[in-house]
Amino acid sequence: MPKFTREDALNYHALGGKPGKIEVVPTKPHSTQLDLSLAYSPGVAEPCLEIEKDENTAYDYTSKGNLVAVISNGTAVLGLGDIGALAGKPVMEGKGLLFKIFAGIDVFDIEINEKDPKKFVEIVKAISPTFGGINLEDIKAPECFEIEERLKEELDIPIMHDDQHGTAIISTAGLLNALELIGKKIEDVKIVVNGAGAAANSCTLLYMALGARLENIVMLDSKGVISTKRTDLNSRKKPFATSREITTLAEAVKDADVFVGLSVAGVLTKEMVRTMNANPIVFALANPNPEITYEDAMEARKDIIFATGRSDYPNQINNVLGFPYIFRGALDSRATKINEAMKVAAVKAIAEMAKKAVPDIVNSAYGIKKINFGKEYIIPKPNDPRLLTTVAPAVAKAAMESGVARKQITDWQEYKAFLRKMMGNDSALLRHIYDVARRNPKRVVFSESLHVNMLKAAQRALSMGICQPILLGNEEKIASVAAENGIDLTGIEIVNLRHDREETRRTEFATRLSAKLAREGMNFNEAYDKMFSRNYFGMMMVECGMADALITGVYTKYTELIQTAKEVIGVREGLKNVAAMHILNTKKGMYFFADTHFNRHPDEETLVDIAKLTYNTVKYFIKEPVMAMLSYSNFGSDKDGSPASIHRVIDTLHKECPEMQIDGEMQANFALNKKLRDKKYPFSKIAGKDVNTLIFPNLTSAYTAHKMLVQMGVGESIGPIQMGLNKPIHILDVESSVRSIVDMTAFAVVDAILSEGKASLIAE
Repeated sequence: MPKFTREDALNYHALGGKPGKIEVVPTKPHSTQLDLSLAYSPGVAEPCLEIEKDENTAYDYTSKGNLVAVISNGTAVLGLGDIGALAGKPVMEGKGLLFKIFAGIDVFDIEINEKDPKKFVEIVKAISPTFGGINLEDIKAPECFEIEERLKEELDIPIMHDDQHGTAIISTAGLLNALELIGKKIEDVKIVVNGAGAAANSCTLLYMALGARLENIVMLDSKGVISTKRTDLNSRKKPFATSREITTLAEAVKDADVFVGLSVAGVLTKEMVRTMNANPIVFALANPNPEITYEDAMEARKDIIFATGRSDYPNQINNVLGFPYIFRGALDSRATKINEAMKVAAVKAIAEMAKKAVPDIVNSAYGIKKINFGKEYIIPKPNDPRLLTTVAPAVAKAAMESGVARKQITDWQEYKAFLRKMMGNDSALLRHIYDVARRNPKRVVFSESLHVNMLKAAQRALSMGICQPILLGNEEKIASVAAENGIDLTGIEIVNLRHDREETRRTEFATRLSAKLAREGMNFNEAYDKMFSRNYFGMMMVECGMADALITGVYTKYTELIQTAKEVIGVREGLKNVAAMHILNTKKGMYFFADTHFNRHPDEETLVDIAKLTYNTVKYFIKEPVMAMLSYSNFGSDKDGSPASIHRVIDTLHKECPEMQIDGEMQANFALNKKLRDKKYPFSKIAGKDVNTLIFPNLTSAYTAHKMLVQMGVGESIGPIQMGLNKPIHILDVESSVRSIVDMTAFAVVDAILSEGKASLIAE
């Protein structure tokens, strides 16, 4: 798991413009008096009257159909226990964030300061008209059972206590696949469930719904085996009481086929695992530390199938595989509840997905050449983009077939296309990049190491496991800056390029550089002097294979840096130019902007290079780059100056690169408005396609447009991403934030991986 400090966690939630992790934004125009009259009084009266006549029209005129309440009283928050409603709010906001980024569902988090189940239910019932669904969260057992049951009986919207059913659904999918691999049937296996809380109860019931026999199940709580001899059992535990003459976990797991841990760390020993039947299945799901570690489990048995709740080991049983997509399907079918049929449909969809060929984006994210169904892959990976289009339709279809859907979906391909378009690639892209980097960490030089943001970024990148940082500079000065800012440099290599012990490398670098540039006037002495410059020295480390990538630019002019990079690293064969690209994540999707950094007044040849570089780079991130070359005119309407040049560039690209989906010159509104463009210019090569990549006529327009949109809050920016150098040298914007530097470090690592031909980021 990535390491972080207490300060990192607090700053993440407190800083960045607004405290917290979620916000409400308008979805309709609101700039004119007419807009406001329609949004509120008097225009708002019309939909109010329609809803009064037919409550179902609330789904047509309000956000109800895409709005879920995440509701808690803070009595069982993660591993923190009963910390209170308000203290649990950061968790509820986080759940809302997951709903949004994985399934496009909006959330209001509601923290209710009430522990009495009956009063809690009445409060939730009173506010329920606002929502299309309710996700109950972090409510302790046994109260959570009563609360969920009453709300499901008395309300007509989907309600799910995810702590119960989310874990049950995902673990059941994993269990079915694990049993299939070893050739055992669920009705025959002996199952031990260690834990008797909400999740354990729901898991066991779902196992039974799919065939597990009660007489083959043993459940334990903190006092031992739940048996018929005990007199302290509540109504939730009594149904699982066994008459077997056993009292301890060690006795229970002997000759068992399956162990499911929903309890505490370290309770399952290697000796206990060795007493289990052949091919034991062990799901150690206590978080953050499982009932038995992965290492101990593997040492105990070679024939084991093992899963945890952690992301750093195979087979992660993670609720995020389920709840976003279950609610998505329930909302889209306007289901009155989430019933057993819908849960079973989710189980089967998730289980079946693990057996199918895994997309390249998932393989590369985990640094594995080919992920295949097997002992270390019984459940899909949380970042698999197919989950949305697999699980949500299965749940919606089950809602319809079981009679709880109020809306019928007839065209399932159209529905899946809607889901893909709704989510786009923006929120998923950066997660994929970090996953790829984390699985294939590289050596990254941070040349401007006295800048506090660089030091913080290097430390954070190391703790996240995305690279092995190398800092260039004086050890004492770096240590001083680090100490002043509370930065832990443990595990980070520092290279003092001016130190006597670096004489050998300085000489080697100077020899190689002077030989490379001899015909351009570079002699050894001049090259040797340059080796006292951090950027020259650092880039030579990359050039000579002593590092894999370099990050620089927080206080050095990019014009100097790109010239240094061209001298040391060189431009790729077949190109005369380099370029830079920024990615802008917006609510409408992901857009690629070029050139945003290097070419001030590009001529036609340079624009051709920029377009080719951008096309080939964007292909790593999305399946089909659709590009527009921007201007103040459209398709030859201005015959002179810049528009004419772009017109000729397009002609060249259409001839040289017929596979490239690009056209222009065109104004930005025509580029971004497909209907407008197709109506007026139906001949366009990109007719019917949504543009995702914009090529600007010069640096001023590209840089200004990008910066303006970022400052206006239109989207989150990633970049600049260097394109065209032989090796990964990435030049930042001046005074880049720590977050931006870490993002670019992840991209630099991926760039290094791609340059080795070891990974693909082509999305499905």
